[in-house]
Amino acid sequence: MLTIIYEDEQYVAINKPNGLLVHRTRIAEEKKEFALQLLRDQLGYRVYPVHRLDRGTSGVLLFAKNSAAATPMVQAFEERQVTKTYYAIVRGYTAESETIDNPIRPDKDHQHKEAQDAVTHYTRLATIELPIAVGRYSTARYSLVKIVPETGRMHQIRKHFAHIRHYIIGDKRHGDWRHNKMFLEELDSKALLLHAYEMQFTHPFTGELTHIAAELPENMRRLCLSFDWVNAVTKHEKLTDSPV
Repeated sequence: MLTIIYEDEQYVAINKPNGLLVHRTRIAEEKKEFALQLLRDQLGYRVYPVHRLDRGTSGVLLFAKNSAAATPMVQAFEERQVTKTYYAIVRGYTAESETIDNPIRPDKDHQHKEAQDAVTHYTRLATIELPIAVGRYSTARYSLVKIVPETGRMHQIRKHFAHIRHYIIGDKRHGDWRHNKMFLEELDSKALLLHAYEMQFTHPFTGELTHIAAELPENMRRLCLSFDWVNAVTKHEKLTDSPV
């Protein structure tokens, strides 16, 4: 059963787990379960996705309960009126803060399209150096970062951190396989360590500022605890409520 983290008369939001597609796609026809289908069956009525999250990304996923409610929220996302905040664990020590302004080229199926402007802001929250050899280095360094994308291009965050060579751990397509392998074998972590933590927007029907937050998934929370990053994330994560 999906975890519902917000609901009102027009909208419902879930904390999407890693590995779950939002809806059926041409390249994933073999998958039997999708967030759209599961939430529809759980609630007993049709819902409408108003934005997307990559399959590997966990966190806040918002749906409209009817088409009339979907239209203004889709427009709000398109007009950049929704503030989204992510957490990620990435390779290396990042800058303390940085804005990545680098156009995103479409994936190979849409190479005929021009690159689109894409801007991502991030802040480093914590670092760790592990005594584990990866590649030619005897130790491995990682950063916990808080990310606020200004635009919403496909795979934007993953591509932008690959662009600055601070690959997101667990990213099989845009990441570093050596660090992914180490996290899997040494830390029992195979998921993409990218989480859509919160979303803020002005509610189209009430006019109120609406805030939706989704706790970190168990695996990412476990890693943050083991890395002694408890004080680096907000109190809403409730890290101390879960065992190391």
